[in-house]
Amino acid sequence: MVSSGGMTNRLDRLERAGLIVRAPNPEDRWGTLVSLTEKGLELVDRIVPLHVENEARALATLSREEQKTLNALLAKLLDGVTASS
Repeated sequence: MVSSGGMTNRLDRLERAGLIVRAPNPEDRWGTLVSLTEKGLELVDRIVPLHVENEARALATLSREEQKTLNALLAKLLDGVTASS
C-alpha cells in the first residue's frame, strides 16, 4: 500500500540512519534484498517489547470475549485484503 517511490524514500532514510543495508538480489535483477544491520537489530530488539506492551494495554480495555471477537474480525478483514491482492 506504499508506492515504489515511497518505499525507496523510506529505505533511503533507514539506510542513512545505519539501520539497514541493501544488496542486489542475485535471483532477480530488478529486486533488492534488505537486511537489518546490527544497529537496526538492536533497535528492533529494544522497541518490539515496548510495542507489545502498548498493544496489551490497548487490548486490556476489552473483555476476553471482545478480544476473541476482535481477533475473528481482524482475521476476516485480513483474509479479504489478501484475497484481493
